[in-house]
Amino acid sequence: MTLFQSLTAFVVAASVLTITPGMDSALVLRTAAANGVRPAIFAGLGIGLGCLVWGLAVAIGLAGLLAASTLAFDVLKWIGAAYLTYLGLKLILKPRRSLTGVGVEQGPMSGSALRTGFITNILNPKIGVFYITFLPQFMPTGANVGMFSFLLACVHVLLTFAWFAVLIAATAPLSRMLSRPVVVTALDRVTGGVFILFGLKLALSRHA
Repeated sequence: MTLFQSLTAFVVAASVLTITPGMDSALVLRTAAANGVRPAIFAGLGIGLGCLVWGLAVAIGLAGLLAASTLAFDVLKWIGAAYLTYLGLKLILKPRRSLTGVGVEQGPMSGSALRTGFITNILNPKIGVFYITFLPQFMPTGANVGMFSFLLACVHVLLTFAWFAVLIAATAPLSRMLSRPVVVTALDRVTGGVFILFGLKLALSRHA
């Protein structure tokens, strides 16, 4: 497989996986709808940073620990599931009624969104396992496995950012409707339910 063939095949496969509904898309959508464009961008940046950390771990072989050790996988899995459940319960039990003050708190809110995006990603061991099993399928002949794996992870992050940009832009025309108290509350609770479902899915996942 040539370099061009490898990159083309990876972009096609990764694009399909990127637009498949998941935890990351739900987080960015909810942040964009409830908090605005800037915090949503920072949430996306946090998710991308988490992916890059996993990509780097795969490149230097650390993620192999997750593939080889059931204990390491389970510990990270349960921490991640607990964190997602915590976020979900918080949104369900204490949903907001208004977006008033969002503009004033933009700085801290953006930092919080960045942190949330990063933590939810870095505590999901399935990403590390996914990278270590998926990326090698696109290695061109003669390539340095570690360096090319990280390159593919970077390409995946760029595709993810492009998808997040589409999601964030899609919420702009609906901003007035999404700012209504009943919608804000419903959105928080629905997103909380989604977080809990993904937490349960992660908790029930098994070491490959």
